[in-house]
Amino acid sequence: MKKKISVKKILLIILGCVLALLLAGWWALSVVIYDQNINRRFESYEPYTLRLEDFEGLERTAYEFPSDKGQMLKGYLYSAGEGQRGIIVIAHGFGGGGHNSYIDCADYFARHGYYVFAYDATGNDESEGDGVGGFPQGAVDLDYALTFVEQSGKFPALPIGLFGHSWGGYSVCSVLTYHPEVKAVIECSGCNASSDLFEAGGKHEAGNLIYTMMPFVKLHELVKYGKYASNTAMDGFNNSDADVMIVHSADDDVVPIAYGLDRFYEKYSDDPRFTFLRFEDRGHNHIYNDTTYINEFNAAFDKWCETLDYDYKSSENKERFAKDKADYIHQHLDRTRWSNMLDEELFAQFLAFYDKNVR
Repeated sequence: MKKKISVKKILLIILGCVLALLLAGWWALSVVIYDQNINRRFESYEPYTLRLEDFEGLERTAYEFPSDKGQMLKGYLYSAGEGQRGIIVIAHGFGGGGHNSYIDCADYFARHGYYVFAYDATGNDESEGDGVGGFPQGAVDLDYALTFVEQSGKFPALPIGLFGHSWGGYSVCSVLTYHPEVKAVIECSGCNASSDLFEAGGKHEAGNLIYTMMPFVKLHELVKYGKYASNTAMDGFNNSDADVMIVHSADDDVVPIAYGLDRFYEKYSDDPRFTFLRFEDRGHNHIYNDTTYINEFNAAFDKWCETLDYDYKSSENKERFAKDKADYIHQHLDRTRWSNMLDEELFAQFLAFYDKNVR
């Protein structure tokens, strides 16, 4: 009997060790996958970059400011004319480089009576950092950007509003916990928690298997970022009196609406601080654009691809196609139309929202 009990205990110990090793291995793999996909450096795609000269009368002044680990971030204060009544701070999205893709937004708000401060987050474009680090870094950098705007003495003491898209949408809401003085927030295509962004993207690649990784991903973010990782958009809402506009499209396949507007609407639909704009067919990247021109350009580009005398999809022609694609865009992109794709009616609603609340 003693031998049987002893063997049973040994087997249980061995089984426990095996399970512990498997768990540790899955934890390590989850962190590796997270870092490989998220902790990367991102640069704006040069052929599509917006240029200051694309926007008549738009001026900007460059600034540098430190973020949490001393890495220097590059930002610009945009203006057009006089009589500014507030400062709108823009937090950009993930994966396409820094704030360059949002200069048209900055131009619109600047032309309508606001200073706009837009910056490149850690690991993007002109800012330092070998990689982004993790999704909570967006809220970290915005926290430091707001502190710089408010305390550096380089900016006028005006009320502040926030504008964020995707990753930036999560950031502008989450940061309210640390900056309850912000008067108004417009959040486009964002989500509640930093880990939501990884979960949403992971579903495309791993399906339901992503849910087995999420406990380790959340722990990884918590260890790396502390309070910033555990703080959510809803925490920001609850720690602030800011008025909030939530904008999302039901067909968003990058950050599904269930992670953002639907979740917020369920809790705040009766709260007069909140305004909800729900679209059905605007996707993710162009939710606030009139996509007429980009659709025309993409259709022409697809036809051009069919005329190539080589297989542009094969890996051996990757570099050749990249060069040819860039040349095509440089030659055929109508920069005037490219720089003026904002949905003016929607931005008029954005402007009215800021005019009412940023004071």
